[in-house]
Amino acid sequence: MNKIKFFLIAAGYILMNPIAMSAQTENHISMESAVAIAAKNNANIQIAELDYRISNANYHQTDAVFLPQLSVNYTAMVTNNPLNAFGFLLQQGIATPQDFEPSKLNNPGATHNYGTSLDAKLPIFNLDMIYARKGAKLQQDAYKYKSAYTKNYITFEVKKAYTQLQFAYQLRDILQGTLIDVKQINQSVNNFYKQGLVQKSDVLNAEVQLNTVESALSKATSNIENASEGLNLIAGNPQDKQSLYSTDSLTQEIVGFENKELSETRSDIMAMKTALNASKMMAKSSEMALLPKVNAFGSYQLNDNKVFGFNKNSYMAGISLSWNLFSGNQNRSKIKSANYTTDKMNKELNQFIDKSRLELNKTRRDLNDLQIEINKHNTSVAQATEALRILNNRYKEGLASTTDVLTAQAQLSQQRIALAQTIMSYNITKYYTELLTSNY
Repeated sequence: MNKIKFFLIAAGYILMNPIAMSAQTENHISMESAVAIAAKNNANIQIAELDYRISNANYHQTDAVFLPQLSVNYTAMVTNNPLNAFGFLLQQGIATPQDFEPSKLNNPGATHNYGTSLDAKLPIFNLDMIYARKGAKLQQDAYKYKSAYTKNYITFEVKKAYTQLQFAYQLRDILQGTLIDVKQINQSVNNFYKQGLVQKSDVLNAEVQLNTVESALSKATSNIENASEGLNLIAGNPQDKQSLYSTDSLTQEIVGFENKELSETRSDIMAMKTALNASKMMAKSSEMALLPKVNAFGSYQLNDNKVFGFNKNSYMAGISLSWNLFSGNQNRSKIKSANYTTDKMNKELNQFIDKSRLELNKTRRDLNDLQIEINKHNTSVAQATEALRILNNRYKEGLASTTDVLTAQAQLSQQRIALAQTIMSYNITKYYTELLTSNY
């Protein structure tokens, strides 16, 4: 009778992926439709797309490497400082011979100036910013690859959740069939007991198994709702639109890519490679910061002694060359840090590729092992079915005990559930292999 406990274990399997939902409407959904809905609504995919847009905006910030910077300023000032006061008069173009009198120069009184200026800066030669721009472009590309991998990974998660829901329905169907058989056995045992052909213990054993199957069936029915919510959550559907999904039947998927190898153009690997190249550009940018910089500047000014007056105009333009010869070891240490970061990322990339190859090899072995299990379970189901048929016939003739029949029935259900569970694991492993061998 210990085998009867298998029902409880199998029914609780899906609880390892807890997802709760109260079903209100029932909708049939195919795996392809679930994947399409997730591609449109999944929150992780949307977040990845926003990350890409943020990186794109960050990249366009570096347009300042080539484009001019323009600003308009308006200032109102008052001073009695002799030097500044006389300068205001010159800027406004209103200085007279009387303004050169020593007493007025030394004590100008309150002098006002209202100035408007249009200032411009134009970068000419800034190699560090050029390499920083290249690094920002590569970072943008890295986020594009990350977004693509997020879509691929969510597709795998949707297929996994869909397969678990398929198994939940399969488990319920198996237990429903088992319940019908156990009820028939229970009824036969009660009839035999009334005729004095079996013992009270046989009746109790039949009742125990009936209760066990009914309890397992109740849990399996609830787990359909749990798995359905899981699919709903991954697909990104609003939680206030709860629905109970029905699925296609659980069948074994055909592999068809046994010889496919790990591709280093897989989007997550490409994201790491691109991020590594971006790090190299940033290291190069730090080195180029040691070179001189050349920039142009210009200013057009209007000055007046009245508010919002625009009387006297003037301009100034020029080119500046700056060279930071020593910054207290800041630039030198920044270069070292950037180079160390690049080396670290390169090692992480190589390690990740090696781990991915190991993971692919392991997954292929898992597929092979699961296929062997499926073949054995198919044989076991056929054998258990035949054993139950023989025992039922012997039981009707009084040649087999109630315990024998109940044990055979439990064994058949156990093998059917084990077969369905192995097919579920096989399909999920197959989808994972597809993810690992993706070319993009």
